[in-house]
Amino acid sequence: MKKNIFNFLSLILTACLFASVTSAKTASNDELVIGVYSDYETLNPLLASTAVADYIIRFAYRPMIFLDYDNRFKPLIVKGIPSLKDKTVKIITENEVKKLVATWEFISDLKWGDGHPITCEDMKFAWEVGLNPNVSLPSRDSFEGIESITWDNKTPSKCVVKYKSAKWNFFMNTPAPLPKHLEEAGFKKYGKEREGYDRNSTYQKNPLNKGLWNGPYVVSEAKLGSHVILTPNKFYYGTQPHIKRIIIRIIPNSGTMEANLRSKNIDSISRMGLTLDQAIDFDKKVKSENLPYSVVFQDGVTYAHIDVNLSNPILKDLKVRKALSYGLNKEEIINSVFYGKAIVANHNVAKLDRNYTEDPKLVTIYKPSRRLAKKLLDEAGWKMGSDGYRHKDGKKLSFTLVAAGGAKVNETIQAIIQSQWKTIGVDLQIKSEVARYLFTELLPKRKYDMALYSWVSFPEASMKSVLNS
Repeated sequence: MKKNIFNFLSLILTACLFASVTSAKTASNDELVIGVYSDYETLNPLLASTAVADYIIRFAYRPMIFLDYDNRFKPLIVKGIPSLKDKTVKIITENEVKKLVATWEFISDLKWGDGHPITCEDMKFAWEVGLNPNVSLPSRDSFEGIESITWDNKTPSKCVVKYKSAKWNFFMNTPAPLPKHLEEAGFKKYGKEREGYDRNSTYQKNPLNKGLWNGPYVVSEAKLGSHVILTPNKFYYGTQPHIKRIIIRIIPNSGTMEANLRSKNIDSISRMGLTLDQAIDFDKKVKSENLPYSVVFQDGVTYAHIDVNLSNPILKDLKVRKALSYGLNKEEIINSVFYGKAIVANHNVAKLDRNYTEDPKLVTIYKPSRRLAKKLLDEAGWKMGSDGYRHKDGKKLSFTLVAAGGAKVNETIQAIIQSQWKTIGVDLQIKSEVARYLFTELLPKRKYDMALYSWVSFPEASMKSVLNS
């Protein structure tokens, strides 16, 4: 699916909320209850595509590498990121094509939560699952760019990965392991069915199986729409966690998140708990009422945007899409909704990324211009009617913008966009859907005209998975 984007609005400040004065139970490290605003669509690390699912999974699952606070990639469950300098990377030429061979080595005594060792077999298995066209992945970059994964049976934790091309950021496209000893049987049985593995993996059927996890925690209880409970993984390779029980509580109505915090139903709110406007409002209350909480604003790589379905014949017209971009006043949205604590996203690369640019030779920046928007719509054959909307061949210039429900900020932004586009003759209908339904049904199956939601731009990441079909 080609992902066509209106560069819309960048929320470069993501709100994180932590209690600075805790209850006795939290002070004793017995339990921490964290609120999130949305349900998870899956706990399978291979298939998760939403920020909430990824947030929950990271408590219990560790990938190969991670992005540190300096926005640099560091090794996590491997001894190092392969490089030419330490001779763990080789550039070879086969049939006049340059390829890259990297040796990845897992850290010593690395195990799944059931005590089973993590080896190259798990990495290769994850790669094979990812190559299966019946498996619904957010991106196949980590799989399609690899030619082979091999190892010596004497050193099963030292994996030799051959990449089809010699790319500088090869390390970002290396699959993290999946527990082959638990997942292989289901994959073989259901892998030939469309989304068969997705529905029948152990992560889906029994996420409480400790062998699925390799992080500091394992999932001890999971109930869709309610909560996930995490407890320490006794086979974790690192220091045992100090907090003995973490409860991720799902509170879909972000308007009640603050009430849950004040009533001590939760101890903290994650960065997927309050929208930026709510965090700003609550920060004002914390200061004016001297409340025992701290609102932490951090630079982020999240950008809100509008996805466009090119199956819609109206939106397939480039002039229409350009007109809609010129018809958006993003600064107005930032100032009225976020009180200036955000910046316009000129494109989908975050300013934290060293690859960020505003060079007009490389990117087109759409500054608001109703004049240009109207001109483009006229050229596209959409003429203004007496009803204040544009028409062509007897049809009104109209489509629907859907967003995740439960977050008031989404409704506010939708209403502002509706008002702005009305001034150029566009009839925008707005709609809200449950986040889980939006991300598992509407978006993957292209059952929408336009969709408003946030996405993440990882520093140094390839844009292929976002912009390429």
